[in-house]
Order: sequence, then C-alpha cells, then structure tokens
Amino acid sequence: MNSKAFLAATAALVLFLSSAVHAGTREEQRVADAADVLDQLSRIPEKSIPGSLLSRAYAVAVIPNVVRAAVGVGARRGKGVLVVRQDDNSWSNPAFITLTAGSFGWQVGADSTDVILVFKTRKGVDGIANGKLTLGANASVAAGPVGRQTSAATDIAFRSEVYSYSRSRGLFAGVALEGAGVTMDRKANASFYADSSMTPEKIFVSSPNIAPDIANTFVQVLTAQTARLPRSPGMQAGVDPGTSEESAEVRTYGIPEPADDDSEYDPNY
Repeated sequence: MNSKAFLAATAALVLFLSSAVHAGTREEQRVADAADVLDQLSRIPEKSIPGSLLSRAYAVAVIPNVVRAAVGVGARRGKGVLVVRQDDNSWSNPAFITLTAGSFGWQVGADSTDVILVFKTRKGVDGIANGKLTLGANASVAAGPVGRQTSAATDIAFRSEVYSYSRSRGLFAGVALEGAGVTMDRKANASFYADSSMTPEKIFVSSPNIAPDIANTFVQVLTAQTARLPRSPGMQAGVDPGTSEESAEVRTYGIPEPADDDSEYDPNY
C-alpha cells in the first residue's frame, strides 16, 4: 500500500471511530437528560406524577427536548428512553425511542418540551417494539393527572392505557397526545449497547450489567419514586385488575423480533 492510500485509509478509520464515539456520547446524554427531567419533577410532589398512577405503571418513557421538526412545520419530534417494570418491581434497562407529534397541546411559544408517557398496560409497549404505536389509535391515551389531582382532565379510574405529560417553561401538566407516534430507535439501541443485533426484548429482559453505567442513573431516579409505592393488583403483568381475557403468560416479556427496517430513522438526527 503506498503512502497516499495508507493515509486515506487511516483518515477513514479515524473518522469512523470519531463518529462511533460521538454516537455513544449522544445516547448517553439522552439518558442523562431523561434522568434529569424525572429528578426535577420528583422535587415538587404537588406538581409531579401521582403515586396512585405510578403504582399502576407497566412502563415509563421520558422524551426530553421535543422540538419542532422543521422551521414553519407544526409537528414536533424528540428522542428519549423507555423502561418496563419487572416482576420483582425493579425497572429494565432503557430502550431508545422516537416521538413524533403534532403541535396541539403544547405550551404556546415553547421552543422545547419534555414529554413523559406512563403506560398502564403492556399493549402500548408491544406496539412500539413491533413497529410503531399511534396514541389514541393503537392504545387509548389521556392527559395525566398532576400531584394529588384526581379529577380534572383525566378519568379518575385510570381507564386509559397511556397517560401523557409535558413540561415547558417550568410548567408541568397533563397534555393530550392523540395521534402522536412512538417508534423504537434501533440504531440508538445498537450504538448504546454496542450490539447491532440488540432487540427490545433483549434490552428489557437482560441483566443491568449489559448497559453502560449511565443507564443506572435513570433507573435509580425512577426507582426512588416507585420503590415504596404499593403495587396495584394485576399490574405485575401490566394489565388492568379484573381483565379476564389477559392470561398469566403476559408476566414474561416476550415479543417477536422486529423486522429489520431502518427506513424510519435518520442517523443524522
């Protein structure tokens, strides 16, 4: 190999490694930002997600910094993380997700919005893992109650499958996200776990040891808010108490491996 070819090959390798490091840092920052959102909300119990809902949660997603998809376009887009509750009441490793939503329900004039989704059943999580979840179409969604509030803007009996929240300009409130789409960010998962074959199933059922240390930060913040909560009957399986058609087999998280289709994801986003 002549000197010019060698230099070109070396430059290409350096560029590749730099991109890999940058990608890893990007995912780690996403986890850190999500943990920060949860931590800040927990400091003001009167303005946070009520324990009565968290005790029923099968999964929790946090999408920090949801921004406008493009100048002049009302739609917003953001990337965050999703964890599911285990049978021992602990939380899984985080999986990376993407949220795309319309402009409705956001604080007027807000450039960036943090979004939290509380999944009361497994149905919505399966939808994300297997392709795409459209809130309101594939799973019922409602604006979540805040603090000790149990009536305004939501159903008292928590009949919806997903509860959604937004925080912008220091204001935290339930927000209607009908029509918003949530997809699995497979490329981010592969980068974060350094495994191109990483699937949502592997992430959710694997030992915490497979995840970088930053993942524990998010899990620990969420655990601090849920560890002492009484667990509602039936929520071990991620189903509503008294729902007879759900069998005990849903206690084990198992999903078909999703199709290898990355067309929805922009690696430069």
